[in-house]
Amino acid sequence: MATKGNSELIKGIPQIKDAFVVIVKTEWNAHIVNELALGCEQALTEAGVTYETITVPGAFEIPFIIRRLHDRQNGNRADAFIALGSVVRGDTPHFDYVCKGVTDGIVQLNLTLDVPVIFGILTVNNEEQAQERIGGVHGHKGQEAALTAIKMIGLNRQTSF
Repeated sequence: MATKGNSELIKGIPQIKDAFVVIVKTEWNAHIVNELALGCEQALTEAGVTYETITVPGAFEIPFIIRRLHDRQNGNRADAFIALGSVVRGDTPHFDYVCKGVTDGIVQLNLTLDVPVIFGILTVNNEEQAQERIGGVHGHKGQEAALTAIKMIGLNRQTSF
């Protein structure tokens, strides 16, 4: 999924009926994350998947909110969650702590929830690398997150693998 035009990812996208996805995105690095979300939302809309977008302050807060949303769902139950954010390396170890924390949190959610949580967090060294991943030479990671969610919903709905 690291190159533009990844033909393998777009193969076998199932037709999902009545799917609902919750996108959780960050305020931090909004100019990047909003582009991630736009691509994600467009891909979900094209596939006929309904969605809701929730905004949290930063990437570290994503696992907490996903867990709370999952546990408190009423009526419109999410078939998947998509975590979108961008953590750009700085001059301090803060980058390492945030990346590890959000990654560990999403792994724990995937191991404990009954629906998939898709990792759409850019962990980049600089702004240029982020731009390359929101429609540049490395494709659009927001769109890829949406397609991954659709595939995982399909797998999760199967009675057997």
